[in-house]
Amino acid sequence: MNNFFAFFVRIIAKYELAFVPLPSNLKNDKNMVDIKVLGPGCAKCKATYGNVLEALKQVDVEATVEKVEDIEEMMKYNVLTTPVLVIDGQIKIKGRVAQVNEIVELLKK
Repeated sequence: MNNFFAFFVRIIAKYELAFVPLPSNLKNDKNMVDIKVLGPGCAKCKATYGNVLEALKQVDVEATVEKVEDIEEMMKYNVLTTPVLVIDGQIKIKGRVAQVNEIVELLKK
């Protein structure tokens, strides 16, 4: 059943469909990467989100992608500049648009 949901997530990323939250038991899958793009919805945040989806098309990584626009949720990460790219709970890039090739490299690690 996990493979079905992983496939579903890849389809969502490939065709740039809206994020669909997965059941909590799948989010803990060791092979599943949790990606969040934090930002209020500005052009840079949207570009970073789009670049994440493009990067996922280029690598064979199972991931959940979430766009976080809630200010209170963003404050939990103690960041003052957006957009912010968070991979598996760690801030990787903040204050600028993450480029596709950068995201691909981060996902390969």
